[in-house]
Amino acid sequence: MPRIEKLLVANRGEIACRVMATCRRLGIATVAVYSEVDADAAHVAAADEATLLGPAPARESYLRSDRIIEAALKAGAQAIHPGYGFLAESPEFARAVLDAGLLWVGPAPEVISSMGDKDRARAIANKAGVPILHGSQRFPVGNLNGLHEAGATVGFPLLVKAASGGGGIGMRLVERPDDLEGVVAATQSMAERSFGEGTVYLERYVPKARHVEVQVFGFGDGTAVHLFERDCSVQRRYQKVVEEAPAPDLPDAVRTAMQKAAVNLAASVNYEGAGTVEFIYDVEKQVFHFLEMNTRIQVEHPATEMITGVDIVEWQLRQTEGAFAMPTIDPAPDGHAIEVRIYAERPEKNFLPAPGTVTRITWPEPSEDLRVDHAVRSGDSITPFYDPMIAKLIVRGADRISALKLMARALAQVRVEGVPTNLDFLGKLLDSIEFQNADLSTDLIGRFSPRTLERQKSVFIQSH
Repeated sequence: MPRIEKLLVANRGEIACRVMATCRRLGIATVAVYSEVDADAAHVAAADEATLLGPAPARESYLRSDRIIEAALKAGAQAIHPGYGFLAESPEFARAVLDAGLLWVGPAPEVISSMGDKDRARAIANKAGVPILHGSQRFPVGNLNGLHEAGATVGFPLLVKAASGGGGIGMRLVERPDDLEGVVAATQSMAERSFGEGTVYLERYVPKARHVEVQVFGFGDGTAVHLFERDCSVQRRYQKVVEEAPAPDLPDAVRTAMQKAAVNLAASVNYEGAGTVEFIYDVEKQVFHFLEMNTRIQVEHPATEMITGVDIVEWQLRQTEGAFAMPTIDPAPDGHAIEVRIYAERPEKNFLPAPGTVTRITWPEPSEDLRVDHAVRSGDSITPFYDPMIAKLIVRGADRISALKLMARALAQVRVEGVPTNLDFLGKLLDSIEFQNADLSTDLIGRFSPRTLERQKSVFIQSH
């Protein structure tokens, strides 16, 4: 069996640091890659060695698969871990890594291709018996034939979604038929810039919905397990802000069916490694539908790790080495975990990114029940070239009430100076009556302005 002695992490920021932390524990040497603007970044300092890829724009650095593979070969690495974002779900990159004689920490390129194409993924899910939302055919750039007919069939409001999208990018709501063509054109343009491919499709919009995802791990032989589910309903601009594991107040029958559907889907494609099957849960009808499968580790994976005690990155590395047998999973999660994403942004201005220099930063003391995943130190810059996330703060309590109390204390201890952040907004959001009572939906943030949240007075903790 191959042994990983040196690993190149084809990413930056907190996910690169997080992967390297597991490698240090396992005695695996690490190689970082970086752009010119990231020369002094935390992930570079955390690695045993580092290679410059190119200028700051991602297309000239972190998206240069040829330079990344060249760096791995030159450093004598045996494997490449893609993290999330950038090239993590590129079947072409995965194939190039394997063709270069390196190990790829992730599923087979063919599986990435199948599940990364939203239209094909829906067909695979449907064949595996997983319920799907009604959608349309694909519309490539320059070909909108049948668009309005498809919109009428799907029904308004509807979502325009990039076929190769992910992370909430390339997704827009259309409420009126007259707006459809313009939104499709704008979404195609965004998708081309973000993913190099602008094809979109239409999907039915569920007004009162929760976003629930199941963490799966496949063994490449038609077997897979789940590590419970996460609620990721609290979003702004279709990007997750708060995650919980397990999903609160989900009917037991729905929870069990979701977990089973996710495992069946992963098994049906001989999935290998960590992945996430995402569902939309219709709160009013109490039914769920398949959204997509992310063929990589998720931003919110620490919430799952907190309630399972599993190091998902270690599982990925062991599976890649080929000596990993299906483990025994505890039948119930250990407590309740909440994860929040701390951003350099202005919530009062529609969460506009706020790049700048972090002059001072202070985190609460980590413990068994409190974790901070970050790659920003005092004096570091939040650049306009990449996502403005500063850190992920994760807590675990015996139950949801305990976790909420711990998160409130932890957030109060965070200090970030030099750039605007969403810290105050997070505190108000988590203290709102709706969140405290688990009245969750994908439009929760949209229901409130920061000023409205400031007037919310929670009665939940005091009365329980």
